[in-house]
Formats: sequence, structure tokens, C-alpha cells
Amino acid sequence: MLDSVIAAAQATPKFWGGFRYPLFTGLVAMLITWGLTPRVRMLAFKSGAVDDPKRDDRRIHKEPLPRWGGIAIFIGIAIAIAAVLPFAFPKTNPYPLYLVGMLVVGALLVVAGALDDLYQYSAKIQLLILLGAGVAIQFFAGSIGKIQIRTLGIPFTDHHIQLLWAAIPLTAIYIFIVTKTMDTIDGVDGLASGIAAISAGTLMTIAVYEGQPRVAIIAAAVGGSCIGFLRHNYNPAKIIMGTGGAYILGFTLACLSIVGAVKTAAALTLIIPIFVFGVPIFDAIQVVIRRKLSGVPITQADKRHLHHQLLKRGLSQRQTVWVLYLAAAALCGTLLVIILRSYA
Repeated sequence: MLDSVIAAAQATPKFWGGFRYPLFTGLVAMLITWGLTPRVRMLAFKSGAVDDPKRDDRRIHKEPLPRWGGIAIFIGIAIAIAAVLPFAFPKTNPYPLYLVGMLVVGALLVVAGALDDLYQYSAKIQLLILLGAGVAIQFFAGSIGKIQIRTLGIPFTDHHIQLLWAAIPLTAIYIFIVTKTMDTIDGVDGLASGIAAISAGTLMTIAVYEGQPRVAIIAAAVGGSCIGFLRHNYNPAKIIMGTGGAYILGFTLACLSIVGAVKTAAALTLIIPIFVFGVPIFDAIQVVIRRKLSGVPITQADKRHLHHQLLKRGLSQRQTVWVLYLAAAALCGTLLVIILRSYA
């Protein structure tokens, strides 16, 4: 059956160009995650991985919700990538080492996140886990791609600064920031998964135009899996992604933004993460500033996030997520216009 679907995709008009395999991958990931999530939901209930709204006043939902949605998201991504890449690259290695690393380290993050959902690790332990993942992924280096920020582009020029030994810690810190901000913005039904889908679609489009089909396929798998999960996570949610879901989405998207920026002009490399992850990064920055001004620890959970502020102003959960969806889409759309004009 898979052969016939691939053959049909190959017969589509040239208009689709480099989007054929990514879109097919996204569809596969969406269907797998969509179908698998209810089973993961039952497993989370049986295992006690449940978010209790009575635990603190930051919780918005009124009923206990299972937290292991990240398991379904990861499985959807992994199966879709594994199934499609051999057809997309029949004459070359379909699984470069950096991709193997992303899946291996990503699986470990999902496990760590699932355990955090049960045992509530401290901020220091989470910091060590995410920085460790950011360092580990850099050692999965082969002839096709490497997830490491080796240079920094100088804005408004075509020059780069070579980072040399500083590349390892800077890459790890970048991955930590993106992953953690994806975790902290996950406070309203469907918000993190929707923002991640928009970011993934943007990275997919950039990769297609830059001639990076593997990056486009992986990004499409992430986006498709997020959309499949949204079927169960959109308000009123039946399940939330939990720490593991936020970890795998933030980690994977951070890695893709690094390996996908290789062919981007130096003047644009610095603005890609600012636009693609603009909403969660801005949310994290304003929360840290407000906590510092209030004299409380920056790791102390509270209701200073953007979604809390919008809810406080009287918006419903659905209205809140759509305001932030539109903000993310506007930023990503602006980035696409800038990059596509550079190819004109």
C-alpha cells in the first residue's frame, strides 16, 4: 500500500516539487499520532501520569488530565520518518548520523519527560538533562549534516564568525533555551502543539527552497504529528503533551533550525530562531524580567505567562490560543517573505 501511495505522489504535477515527500510524511505522522493518542491516554491514566488541577492555581483545566501525549507525538514522528526516507532517498543513505542522533536523544528525552511527569524533577535536574542532550547530539556527526552552531552570521553582511571550541556550549545552550521555552508555554489546551506545528511548517518550507529535502521531511513529520495530537489536545483537551512532549518538540525543532540554517545567507541565520520561535522566546524573556523585577526566583512557577495574561483579560482558552497562533504565524510568515525574496 505504501508503494502505491508513493507512486501516486511521484505522479503529481510538478507544481508540488520538493513538497511532495514532506507533505506525505506529515500526513503519515498525523494519522499515526491521531490514532495512537487515545491508547497513550489510557496508559497514562493507568500509570498515574495525571495532571491534577488542584495542585496549584496555575492549572486552567478543571478535571485531571493524562500527561504522556509526548509519547504519541514521538512515535508518530519516528515512524513517519523511518517509513518515507527510504523512498525519498533510494540511492543514498536515508538515515544520516545526525538524524539517528536526533531520534536516539529524542527518545531519551521523552523517557526523561515521562518520568518528570511522575516524579516532578527540580529545575536543576531539568537543566542538566537538556544541556546534556544539547551536548550529546553534537557527537552524532557524519558526512551528511551536523547539529552544531559552528559560525555566527554578522547581520547585514555575508561574513561569519568561527566559534571554534565555543560551538559546543553555545549549541547546547541554544537547544536548552528553545526546548525549555516550548515547555513553559505549554499552559493552555493546544497552545504548544499549535505553535510547534506553525514553526515546523516554516522550517519545512525554508528547507524545501534551500534544497534540504531531509530537513524538510523531518520538519513535516513534526508538524504532522502536532496536528494529529491537536485532535485530542485542542480545548477541551482530553490529554496534554506533558514534559516529554514539550521536550521532543523543542529539541527536534531546535536541531532542525541549526542543521537547516547551513545554506542560509549569513545575514539571515540570526533572525531565523527569532522569528520561528518568537512567541515562546518572547514569553520566556518577559516572564524572566517580570520575576526579577518582583524579586522572585526566575524558576518559580507563576501566572505571568502570555496565555495567563490573555485569560486574565477575559479571553477564553480558544481565543487565547488563536491570538498566539496568529502572532506566531505572522512572525513565521514575515520570515518566509524575507527568505523567499532572497531567492528571487
